[in-house]
Amino acid sequence: MRRLTRGRARRKNRKNARYSGAVLFLSVLCVFLYTAGAFSSQEVIYKGPKGKRELFPSQGIKDISVTPAEKLKAGYVYDPTGKTDPFKSFIAKQEVVEEKKRRKPKTYLETLDLSQLDLIGIIFNPKGSWAMVRDAKGLGYVIRKGTAIGLNGGVVHKIRENEVIIREKYRDFRGRVRVKDIAKRLHPEG
Repeated sequence: MRRLTRGRARRKNRKNARYSGAVLFLSVLCVFLYTAGAFSSQEVIYKGPKGKRELFPSQGIKDISVTPAEKLKAGYVYDPTGKTDPFKSFIAKQEVVEEKKRRKPKTYLETLDLSQLDLIGIIFNPKGSWAMVRDAKGLGYVIRKGTAIGLNGGVVHKIRENEVIIREKYRDFRGRVRVKDIAKRLHPEG
């Protein structure tokens, strides 16, 4: 890059000053003309009321246009049949999803999260199978198939040799009811 000498630098500064002065002069001139009304018309022209017009003059169909005053006299009523609702989205139809009614927990196990419970024992019997879970306080509770457990409305689905399967129902983002199985192991790995 070439360095400018003092003489060249002065000439360049004078040239820039001329351009900035011209721009300033033009902007002041535009503001003056605008405020003086050179760009806008102050005169109001009244064209009068619009008359009736025929919609299909060449085809011989009678005039069906109605002025707003006649609509008011005749008691015009808006009829929305066959017309789209302007307040509904035309992009996506949204299905109404009923709110899940929260019921009051009936047992202590329904007030605990599944992560707060530990599986400590499983008993198999020809009459049925049972399992025992322990809460954070160290208290044990006996559960069997069909016992309500957990905050999300879970139910004991299966009791196997080393685990208990708890089934919870939930709604996905589309509103469909889905089922999630959660396994509590007797001897967790780790």
